This record gives sequence, C-alpha cells and structure tokens, in this order.
Amino acid sequence: MSKEVERKFLVSSTAWLELAEAEIRILQFYLAAGPGRTVRVRISDGTSAKLTLKFGSEARERDEFEYSIPLSEAMEMLDFAIGRVIEKTRHHVRHRGHLYEVDVFGGPLAGLVIAELETPEDVPDEMLPDWLGREVTGEQEFYNASLALGGIPEIAA
Repeated sequence: MSKEVERKFLVSSTAWLELAEAEIRILQFYLAAGPGRTVRVRISDGTSAKLTLKFGSEARERDEFEYSIPLSEAMEMLDFAIGRVIEKTRHHVRHRGHLYEVDVFGGPLAGLVIAELETPEDVPDEMLPDWLGREVTGEQEFYNASLALGGIPEIAA
C-alpha cells in the first residue's frame, strides 16, 4: 500500500506545453465506487493496464493499492464500467523540482485541464508555476471518480 498525497489545480494557460516531457493517452473507468472508496481500471497508451483501489475521503491523502493486470482483461472489464469512460492525455511537466501531471480531457469532458501535484511537501504558493489556476483540492466534482460518475463541472461544460 502507498499513500497518495496530492493537490489538484485547474490550469489557466498553455505555458506548460513547452515544458512537457512525456505524453500518455489514458482510458480510465470505474468498476465500483462508494463513500471513501473506488475501484478503477486505467489503460495507458493502449499497451498496459492497472487496477487501482483507493480508500479514504480526505482531500489530500488517501490509501492506494495498484496492480498491473493483463490488457486483455482490462478490455473485458470495460463492459462492467459504471458511469462514463474517461479519456485524457497526461503530460509530465517539471517545475522547481516537482513533477506535475497535467491531464487534458477529451470526449464529453473536453476543455477541462487539471494539474496534479503528488507530494507530501507543503509547497508554498510562490513556488507553484504561473500556469496553474484555482486550486480544486477537496472539490469532489474535479476528482476522476466524480467526473466519471457525476455531472460535468461548469468549468468543462
């Protein structure tokens, strides 16, 4: 088990694009979700898949269990997806020694761009990149499970 400690931000400009180091196409869906727990499958670049279980309802910290699974089984599990399947492209962007994962959503969520910073450190605002917008850590409508199972946040509509 690992602890996922993250902050989430809306992205306010495209200045991060010139700094992007990697690009991963992600198809992500949920098999189960309840208060404080989710079971998710993520397919990356159509070549690998992971099953992830997350527990906890704190905004910044949750318990996470993640396992590689055969791609063929992940594709079969698509039939059991609840809610919408999330399509996004993840970009890795480094800034002042921290890795930001910038997710550009497609499909019905097109227009939504969210950056995640996974670190237990308390990074002061003046150390954050200028291209970050409003922090949405703790705003459930911007978490992937809510994006799959709920409505589309107004920012993405």
